[in-house]
Amino acid sequence: MERTLSIVKPDGVKKNLIGEVIGRFEKAGLRIVALRMLKMTKEEAKGFYIVHKDKPFYDSLTNFMSEGPIVVMVVEGDGAISKVREIMGATNPKEATPGTIRADFASDIERNIVHGSDSPESASYEIGYFFPSIDLVSTTS
Repeated sequence: MERTLSIVKPDGVKKNLIGEVIGRFEKAGLRIVALRMLKMTKEEAKGFYIVHKDKPFYDSLTNFMSEGPIVVMVVEGDGAISKVREIMGATNPKEATPGTIRADFASDIERNIVHGSDSPESASYEIGYFFPSIDLVSTTS
């Protein structure tokens, strides 16, 4: 059973897409095993996106991610990382497959509604950033 982190970004929360995102994951057979809403500070956003610190979009991304509430969730299921990424669609909504979250709702490459871990290593780091292990509940037992 694989776990991954997904975030409904500030633009997704503002557009009332929290339930839509969760519904698409659940319809794909995935389960939500941890969920919370929060507002990151700029410093917390910088910490979360530290892997991008040398990229030109780092400052605008961390500004955006700290501008409003987000919903962070741990998603569990067989092949959860690849399934979540498929449901989200390409980072650039112009390249996203029709019917994906980003193709349906995103406005641009940064304001693209959702985030999802891209590997088991990033999922482990990202889940730990927001959730202590005691907060993770298995729904299969």
